[in-house]
Amino acid sequence: MATVPSAKSGGEDDLRAMQQEILSTVKLLQRQYSHLTSAVDAINGRVNTLAEIKEVHDQAAKGTPALKPQPLTTSHHHLPADGECRPSSLSLNGQALAQLSSPPSVNPASPGVDSGRRSSASSSRIILTSYPGQSGIDPLPMDWGNKDPNLRGPVVVSRNHNTIKRRNAVGAHGGSYSIYYALAVASKNLTLDHKPDFTNTEPAAKIGPFPQWYDPKKIVAMDPLGHLAPWIFKDIIDHEDVEIRPTIAVTKAHMKVPELENSVKSGRLKPDGKICLNDLGELAVTKFAVEPVWYLPGVAERFGIDEGTLRRSLFENTGGSYPELITRGDIKLFLPPIGGLTVYCFGDPAKMSDPNVRLALRVHDECNGSDVFGSDICTCRPYLIFGIEEAVKEAQKGGSGVVIYFRKEGRALGEVTKYLVYNARKRGADRASDYFKRTENIAGVKDMRFQALMPDILHWLGITKIDRMLSMSNMKHDAIVEQGIPILERVPIPDEMIPEDSRVEIDAKIHAGYFTNGEIMTMEELNNVQGRPWEDVDH
Repeated sequence: MATVPSAKSGGEDDLRAMQQEILSTVKLLQRQYSHLTSAVDAINGRVNTLAEIKEVHDQAAKGTPALKPQPLTTSHHHLPADGECRPSSLSLNGQALAQLSSPPSVNPASPGVDSGRRSSASSSRIILTSYPGQSGIDPLPMDWGNKDPNLRGPVVVSRNHNTIKRRNAVGAHGGSYSIYYALAVASKNLTLDHKPDFTNTEPAAKIGPFPQWYDPKKIVAMDPLGHLAPWIFKDIIDHEDVEIRPTIAVTKAHMKVPELENSVKSGRLKPDGKICLNDLGELAVTKFAVEPVWYLPGVAERFGIDEGTLRRSLFENTGGSYPELITRGDIKLFLPPIGGLTVYCFGDPAKMSDPNVRLALRVHDECNGSDVFGSDICTCRPYLIFGIEEAVKEAQKGGSGVVIYFRKEGRALGEVTKYLVYNARKRGADRASDYFKRTENIAGVKDMRFQALMPDILHWLGITKIDRMLSMSNMKHDAIVEQGIPILERVPIPDEMIPEDSRVEIDAKIHAGYFTNGEIMTMEELNNVQGRPWEDVDH
């Protein structure tokens, strides 16, 4: 006997079908909304960039005279006023300069090398250097600090065949990654004539312009217009076929750090759906990546040396890699092969420059072993986590929270040197009293981070005061204050966040001048602070 479907069964089927249809419609709307949001964001990016470029031009049109750098105090090795770098100015003999100035025709392949191998050279002629006034050399003008971008000029460093004679900077884009660019070209994975397509790459947040951008004494280690370069100098790119690239990029992201989930669980962080997004401690963040661009007269002045001495040291101590530092005294910009920095901004980026809101700031120097892999021999990761947490809390209270991450691994001595120091410490007594001595014995210096250039990013962000400085470093504090940015409160890392094995580091640093709310140990007391031996598995 056949079973007749009940009215109830049929109604449930209809309900399920309706629910499925509604679900499908919702998913379709979500996809359409996502596409619409992306399109709107792309339009906003272009509109904001155009607005920022207009604001830069409007400020220039006001006719406010740009601040000019004061004459540098020179004692010796100064560069002649005409920009020509003569042998006597840098103690190079005439024969050495003559050798540099003679561009030989060289076959890149060594004798005996299989001619079937790929050649990366566009020409067999290698130009070792160039000189001001040389035939065809026509650098684009660069008036660092000029308020009018058309008079200031773009940063041009590319060796593209259309651009090489128009360069007004020595070095290469990419900082420490410029060598990989060279490898990509050599292996023919990249062609020299590739032109970047910057469609939809506009900054994801508006920044500036600020008066500090036009003060050549305040910003000497980055290009204030680096985030706008392809758009603000579009006419030069289009009409003169010159390659101009950004040295700053601005984006938005979510950040997930495992410790922040515990911060939420313990109640130190509270999800708000805007900055701290959920119970996992996921954060919304605006990020600024910055490549170094050095204005050599300003960098020299910041370090209290003359420009000629700086140029010679950069040339000689990079293995002679940049001869134009010597031969092109007319070129004042250098893009060094070093790591850059990243700014992590929590909350509205516009609040960073607002003197009426509170700002919490952590300036952090890279420590791969601790920051990424959790080594407990130092306080780097715990202090970084504390800095992020405090920055988020400040932003949630209506202020601004900023963490700036510099690529200065191992106090800018590098990870190899750092590990050699670790070995020397752990094979000895590893006492706090000998902490800096171990580094000096190997590297000859305690620290090469040289914070003199660090405040430039603060000037670029428009920061004029710091309410809470999440750092104990006396070097960072002094560098910032010397640049005219007051620090109202210094916040040390909480004792409970200091790993036991890192007491050697932190107690030695406090004794050497790091800020603390507690007592400073005597040398005798430091002698009793000892690190964990390698074979100790109980601590």
